[in-house]
Amino acid sequence: MPEGILCAGGTLSTRQLSPVFRVLLVVEMGLIYIGAPLAVAIAVHDLHLPVFIALMPVLGIVLMCLLVDPTFSIKRELTRGFGLATLFSILAVFAVGGGAVTYYVVTFHPDWFLEFPRNRPETYKRIMLLYPAMSVVVQELVYRTFYFHRYGALFGRAWWLAIGLNGVLFGLGHIVIGTELAVYGSMATGTLFATRYAMTRSFWAVFLEHTLWGALVFTVGLGRFFFAGVGILSWR
Repeated sequence: MPEGILCAGGTLSTRQLSPVFRVLLVVEMGLIYIGAPLAVAIAVHDLHLPVFIALMPVLGIVLMCLLVDPTFSIKRELTRGFGLATLFSILAVFAVGGGAVTYYVVTFHPDWFLEFPRNRPETYKRIMLLYPAMSVVVQELVYRTFYFHRYGALFGRAWWLAIGLNGVLFGLGHIVIGTELAVYGSMATGTLFATRYAMTRSFWAVFLEHTLWGALVFTVGLGRFFFAGVGILSWR
């Protein structure tokens, strides 16, 4: 196990679970991270509910579970910072990965590049301002804070399995968007965010990293694949 995870403040709990409780946790995880996204997709696409409204019951359940858990402290979660080494790592990974994504768009789809800020500057500005607070905070609470705190004990010291599954589930959570790139792209970034959280146990570290990648997607021209079918924006 990487040294950072050993120092991550209990991100991956090794406490003992009874066989029955272990099964209940697996079922619960499946309902929240597989069943709920499918239900949200139906509510959005078939019942035409706004995606934020459809997500409210899921967010409510997660927050209730965290707040009534005596072993969880929201104050501790939100006051744990990160050091310069982590900041440098976040920026370095973003520079390399974001540069590669930008190069792909500019080279193979130049007409997409900067189309959102150029064609809809006011909407673009609103999203840049609201996305971190309205979307990133919620996603990180559900997929990193809650996931690792609630289900970390299922994996014991198999940190790689917890991280890999988190990435897959994060991708499946974007099925509501209705595009393959949203699902597979979110799996890749979700694995990155899960690794960052497991290594640092810092909500703000993954918040920053998630915000950077989201801003990149909206800016370089891939936003169409992350909004199509949800009714938030119309790109066509």
